[in-house]
Amino acid sequence: MSVTAPAGFVAAGTEAGLKKSGGLDLALVQNLGPLTAAATVFTSNRCQANPVLWSKQVMTDGVVSAIVLNSGGANCYTGTQGFQTTHATAELVGEKLGVSSGDVLVCSTGLIGEQLDLEKLTVGILAATDSFAADQSAAASPEAGLAAAQAIMTTDTRPKQATHRAPEGWTIGGMAKGAGMLAPGLATMLVVITTDAVLTSAQLDVALRQATRVTFDRLDSDGCMSTNDTVSLLASGASEIEADLTAFTEALTALCADLTLQLQGDAEGAAHDVAIQVLNAATEDEAVTVARAVSRSNLFKAAIYGNDPNWGRVLAAVGTTDARFDPYGIDVAINGVQVCTAGEPDQPRELVDLKPRAVTVTIDLHAGAETATIWTNDLTHDYVEENSAYSS
Repeated sequence: MSVTAPAGFVAAGTEAGLKKSGGLDLALVQNLGPLTAAATVFTSNRCQANPVLWSKQVMTDGVVSAIVLNSGGANCYTGTQGFQTTHATAELVGEKLGVSSGDVLVCSTGLIGEQLDLEKLTVGILAATDSFAADQSAAASPEAGLAAAQAIMTTDTRPKQATHRAPEGWTIGGMAKGAGMLAPGLATMLVVITTDAVLTSAQLDVALRQATRVTFDRLDSDGCMSTNDTVSLLASGASEIEADLTAFTEALTALCADLTLQLQGDAEGAAHDVAIQVLNAATEDEAVTVARAVSRSNLFKAAIYGNDPNWGRVLAAVGTTDARFDPYGIDVAINGVQVCTAGEPDQPRELVDLKPRAVTVTIDLHAGAETATIWTNDLTHDYVEENSAYSS
């Protein structure tokens, strides 16, 4: 179960006909309350899609009754018509659910620069809202949550879902999509998280920003940031249990980490999932900077794809940053083999086994006590081929 695991939520995934490949392409999640508290983080890309512009307005009061998401088109750089489509989408959802359109978040994913077909969106929305009216218990089922997770997929090969049930009695559920352009700023692709805990919008915002900072924000699969990234957290309060904010944040962070690794594992064309761990940096930010620099080195990523433990490419990337360290005091290990100590060769690189999909690169800067991990993937022929034909 995912978004329908917490009490007070219903979901649907329908086929609106937006995707050329066919299949489910519109998802709707409704918060039945009694609370309609919410928090959302968006892409920090300055070039933002119409749904992001609309949803930022919705979030000014921290109240969200529903969220509608479509695949098959990003609705980005589509001008006034595109924004009107987003507005009309929220209006129709609000009308059919009996809520204010100003409390409806809208998310889209797909090709940039193509108008969404409002007639097709209408078909999908009506099918989703009709399913809510016909059988609310079915709309709250695991199957409904799975259908919603499937409907937001683009180049994903599988849906991403996660659930956490707290001993105190409240639950968190989430779904995510994303297989490329995974280099977020506060969010990654499209993520919807629900909870039946009793929390205010302000509390949800604190928890969500703390959780995304160390999870989604550290997934850097291909160094490309989307125009549509949105992570939303909705609280129904249906459990009637007030969650301790610290405990809730810890659980939310774990759930976000789960979804992050699912996104990493389904990255476009990837043959290796790479964790880049930086140890003993002067600050946490510097640890992130160093790890991200390595994650964005095409030379390093190509080497990993070729099963080549070329640790010189790691050091070359580290040296492009302004982090504090002695360039000749760095240690590097790859999959547990210490290939470099104090800037000199250590164990033979031939000892490194890169045949498994999981790869861990550990970089010790010996400059402080802070650590950070960035998750990335290798650079493969399949990634290039898939993205060279994305719009065809």
